[in-house]
Amino acid sequence: MFEILFLHLLKKVSLSHEEQDIIKSFFIVKKLRKRQYLLQAGDVCKYLCFVEKGLLRSYNVDDKGIEHMNMFAWEGWWTSDMYSFFTGEKAVINIDAIEDTELLMITMEGFEKMTLIVPKMDRYFRILFQNSLITKERRLISSITHTAEEKYTNLVESNPTLVQRVPQNLIASYLGLAPETLSRIKKNIALRK
Repeated sequence: MFEILFLHLLKKVSLSHEEQDIIKSFFIVKKLRKRQYLLQAGDVCKYLCFVEKGLLRSYNVDDKGIEHMNMFAWEGWWTSDMYSFFTGEKAVINIDAIEDTELLMITMEGFEKMTLIVPKMDRYFRILFQNSLITKERRLISSITHTAEEKYTNLVESNPTLVQRVPQNLIASYLGLAPETLSRIKKNIALRK
């Protein structure tokens, strides 16, 4: 445990062995079975979570009971309902496991203490949140300006293993498409090859 976390951290900041030991002390290890919830809408999100192994999905459910995928989180990704985590308000998203998953979780109090004791972690999270904001901005622009086929092609090119690990109906939801539309797109792409 912690191997993927430190591979990820060390790409952005340098950490001594002592700093790594301090960081480890703030995390709780949790395992989820496939389909098990990490967070349900209406609960307060108490943890910021790092995926060491496995795959999670983040989604909300509309008034008609339709799920809308927000994000997938796999090895090396962080996940949370950030608004709920930082404000203590009720979560508006659900997070559950698509595969058996191993997580490293940190509380808000632990997060604050860790970033004070190891200031490099404050820099790391600034970089992480900055990159997350850019990614979400790009996804929003793509959802407005790209065709359905372009959205799917971009996802396949940027995350080839993800589309192999995630059921097609969840990929369709993430792209804002009906499952039938995604099937048609995949068929058209295959016919052109």
